[in-house]
Amino acid sequence: MINKNESDLEKGVEILHSEIRIPQSNALRILLLEDSPTDAELNERVLHKAGIEFDSLRVDTRDAFIRALEEFRPDLILSDYKLPDFDGMAALQIVRRDHPTVPVIMVTGVLSDIEAVELIHAGARDYVLKDRLARLPSAVQRALSVEQGIRARKMAEEKFRKISESAQDAIIMMGADQCISFWNAAAERIFGYTAAEAMGQELHALIVPAPAHTQFSHAFPHFQETGGGALIGKVRELTALRKGGEEFPVELSISATQFGGQWHAIGIVRDITERKQAEEKILATQAELQRLLDAANQSRRAMLSVIEDQKQTEVEKEHANRALATLSAVNSTLVRAASEDELLQSICQAIVRQRGYRMAWVGYKQHDENKSIKIMARAGHDEGYLDAMQLTWAETEHGMGPSGRAVRNGKTQLCQDIANDPQYLPWRDEALKRGYAASITLPLTNGEVFGILHVYSAVVNDFTLSEVALLEEMAGDLAFGVRTLHTRHERDLAQDKVQQQLAQLQDNLEDTMRAIAAIVEMRDPYTAGHQIRVADLAAAIARQMGLPDEQAHVIHLAGTVHDLGKINVPAEILSKPGKLTDIEFGLIKIHPQAGYDVLKGIDFPWPIAQVVLQHHERLDGSGYPQGLKGDAILLEARILAVADVVEAISAHRPYRPGLGIEVALEEITKNREIFYDPQAVDACVALFREQGYSFK
Repeated sequence: MINKNESDLEKGVEILHSEIRIPQSNALRILLLEDSPTDAELNERVLHKAGIEFDSLRVDTRDAFIRALEEFRPDLILSDYKLPDFDGMAALQIVRRDHPTVPVIMVTGVLSDIEAVELIHAGARDYVLKDRLARLPSAVQRALSVEQGIRARKMAEEKFRKISESAQDAIIMMGADQCISFWNAAAERIFGYTAAEAMGQELHALIVPAPAHTQFSHAFPHFQETGGGALIGKVRELTALRKGGEEFPVELSISATQFGGQWHAIGIVRDITERKQAEEKILATQAELQRLLDAANQSRRAMLSVIEDQKQTEVEKEHANRALATLSAVNSTLVRAASEDELLQSICQAIVRQRGYRMAWVGYKQHDENKSIKIMARAGHDEGYLDAMQLTWAETEHGMGPSGRAVRNGKTQLCQDIANDPQYLPWRDEALKRGYAASITLPLTNGEVFGILHVYSAVVNDFTLSEVALLEEMAGDLAFGVRTLHTRHERDLAQDKVQQQLAQLQDNLEDTMRAIAAIVEMRDPYTAGHQIRVADLAAAIARQMGLPDEQAHVIHLAGTVHDLGKINVPAEILSKPGKLTDIEFGLIKIHPQAGYDVLKGIDFPWPIAQVVLQHHERLDGSGYPQGLKGDAILLEARILAVADVVEAISAHRPYRPGLGIEVALEEITKNREIFYDPQAVDACVALFREQGYSFK
């Protein structure tokens, strides 16, 4: 604190500079700009009595005030209006310029109406006269509540930004003008454009190949009209364009949201170049296999004269056809399967349907204490065989068979004669009972072995070299299919998380609005409940008019804060029982603009601020503050105006008793199409006279 010898100004300033200390606690910090120690102590006493815990610092000169802003870092400033060499307006201008997030409340002895209006317009959150300090705690709580709401919104937006920036897929948002409004780090990496280069650019001109421009331009307006329609939740494969002009395949999923009453598209884009290359490789392999098969058939026809060679060729053909048919069935399953369990089970069933394959199963490597192999899918003649095998990939007796070795070394294990293979000894008898004569164990790899595919035949020496090669190709395709499903699942989880964050952001915004509405109710006890009654009636009118639920919800939210600007109007004027003077009525008429000034800085996904600004406009242009006419007034504001008038006329006010609902309905009916929107009037009258609506 400054030196108590108030007469020695120079010495006081020197001591102030040496004694400003930043509190070590997390308590609220209040900076008092006050030349009277007694008045400062009164302010502190009133706040303590109201249960507000805080640390405080008093200063009374310009230099000390500026230094305290930097070193004390206040959460709130209580400023006297007139000081010996400094005044509250100058202090307010310094805070608005250098520390715009810190709220300022004027605590002064005398203040004219004109000076009060000037202070509010300059950015003061409120003012309290020193002879009415009982208002100070509520003014402090309101100022801090508004600030906390703004900070909460910013924190929610920052959280969404961080999640988007950590995503591996490109996240792109496009507004109604088809221009890019959000571009994350993954989008920079995938498309080659920095966020600075992409923001504000037309999406189709930037990353859509030229032949698709027309289709894109025609599709987006329909997307807006339907709110996403059939595209929502679906994944589509498209061709996109990189910065250097390279075309490449992508997987696109789309969601939609509304900002400012219009649909915006949010796209999650994944580069699937590698996957497409792998698919092309599979197709090329199938073509090559078919070519080899055709060549084998041609060779067979050329060697009809050699009987033994002919027989061998027939055997090779049979085995090749069996493996090729199996591979074809597996590849078809890879395309259709929607889940990993479905994929594995369908693969096993496709294998045993082919000639000679008696049983097939898939097992996954486990990292438990026993290093076990977990059966994931099976088909064919099992009859309890797998349940009794005690499968493991540990270097124990039961881990030395084909399954354990395939997991450990990642190589195909071929057993052409189970009856005479010593490595099959622990399972030989049970295998022979079920007709297993030969088997092949194929490792499934994804950088490392994660499982095995085991196929049994009923014939000794049944697996030829060409057949083994085809089955190994099939195992590679299966591993690729599992990897693709894992990737798709991770993408779906990421998309769900983004949607959850968007929903949380909207909840935070609505919580902010409810906190703001409570502030107005606290200042004006005579109109307590007015905002919520107006909001309920306005939403009911919107639904009666057949408007969508989303639009009715926006109207309800705007109604809950439509009189927010009255926090700038002195409480004495709001509760005055007699007729207002011109100056007093002028202060009342600024409340739509004042409410707009507070709300415009909050990035709502709806036109809340504009609806609040226009709720006192009239169709004939006689309203305020802009004198708008007809369709220049938002439909939401026209509906809110009807609800506001009906509630105000029917309810009690300081200057008159309530006039009743019939008088209110007579007023809006008489001025239908003059002051008030005719559809809103008709819907309101129908609610009360036909639907039995009443204020709660």
